Amino acid sequence: MDTLLRETVDAVVNSRFPEMSLEGRRQIEKILIRKEYPKGVIALKEGAIANEIVFVGKGMLRQYYYKNGKDVTEHFSYEGCILMCIESFLKRVPTRLMVETLEPVVIYLFPYDEIQKLTQENWEINMFYRKILEYSLIVSQIKADSWRFETARERYNLLLEQHPEIIKRAPLANIASYLLMTPETLSRVRSGVL
Repeated sequence: MDTLLRETVDAVVNSRFPEMSLEGRRQIEKILIRKEYPKGVIALKEGAIANEIVFVGKGMLRQYYYKNGKDVTEHFSYEGCILMCIESFLKRVPTRLMVETLEPVVIYLFPYDEIQKLTQENWEINMFYRKILEYSLIVSQIKADSWRFETARERYNLLLEQHPEIIKRAPLANIASYLLMTPETLSRVRSGVL
C-alpha cells in the first residue's frame, strides 16, 4: 500500500471536505495516478490541456506564465495542496500556464474523465469536487483583491502568515513575481525598509 497516497488523499480531502467517508476517500485513491519528477522539470507545458487535478504528495511546484517576456508566478503548491489550471481543466482548452517543479516531487493525478464519472456516482465526491472549485474561485478573488488593495508589505506579511512554507522553500525571484514586485522590492520589504 502506498502510504504517501493515503496521507495525501486524507490531507487534500480534509482541507476541502473533511466529513467525507473512508469509502469515498478509498474510491479516490483507486483512480489516482502517481507521478514523480525531479527538480526543475516543466510538468505541464503551455499549450497542453490540463487533464487532471493534481494532489501534491511531496515537494513544491509553481504555476506560472509569461507576460512581457518575464515569468510571473501564479500559484505555489506543496504537500497536501491541490494544483489545477482551472480554465483549461474545465473548458478542455490549451492552457497558458506552465507548472514547474521547484523540488523533487511526488504528485497524484485525478483525471478529468474519472472525476466526471465519480461525481455522478457518489454524492460525497461530487461535494468534494464542488468544494475544490469553490475554493479555487475564492483564492482567485482574494489574490486579485490583494493585488488591488494591499501594499507590498501587506502582501508579503499575509503570505508569511498563511503560507510560511513558500517563504522557506521557494526561490526569492518566484516569491517576488508571485507578490507582483521586483526582487529588489521584496528585499526591501524583508529587511523592513518598506
